[in-house]
Amino acid sequence: MQENSRWHTLASADDVAAVASQHILKSAQQAIAERGQFKLVLAGGTTPEKIYRLLAKTDADWANWVIYYGDERCLPADDAERNSMIAKTTLLDHVPIPDAQIFTMQAELGGEHAAGHYRPIVAAAMPFDMVLLGMGEDGHTASLFPGHVHNEDELVHAVYNSPKPPPKRVSISAKALSNTHELLFLITGVNKREIVKAWRAGENLPIATIQPENTLDIYIDSDALPA
Repeated sequence: MQENSRWHTLASADDVAAVASQHILKSAQQAIAERGQFKLVLAGGTTPEKIYRLLAKTDADWANWVIYYGDERCLPADDAERNSMIAKTTLLDHVPIPDAQIFTMQAELGGEHAAGHYRPIVAAAMPFDMVLLGMGEDGHTASLFPGHVHNEDELVHAVYNSPKPPPKRVSISAKALSNTHELLFLITGVNKREIVKAWRAGENLPIATIQPENTLDIYIDSDALPA
């Protein structure tokens, strides 16, 4: 567990979503004031989905937000299980972010194609202003899974044999996800308690490969926090 981390423990997943969404809005305002835009990498999962629904109800400077995805499933473009579709239905359909500023992974065309298409997009975007990430029960984050070996210098990976369906995915690399002004981990649920304990103990998990130079913020509910 890296030293430059701040832990924010909230009572529930809803509280995590509420507090994290306010953090995002404040950071967006600051990034736009300082750098002219807010480059945000979205995560999949239930807690981010709650955050997107909250953000959709707010009045932000949406014209200067730029959206990227940390990972994607190789499914049809309109599949409800895709991170891009979840973000679209909960947030992007409800706020006026210009379409040209939403960078969707072309995962419906296969992992290699999507990774090749997304690499120059990521290269041009870095450093991101904020990256949102969750964590699975096995310590995976984005679509970086235990036991998978990738070229560490790649900015985007084609992912095969995912232990969670579907088996084919695309993921921004740990190196690129770490290249951000701010990084927020969103962790909720009692099923995460053991893996959080392992992460804090320094086990070699995919989530531990995300190491930004700046402070990272971990928003966690009381259910997920080890005793």
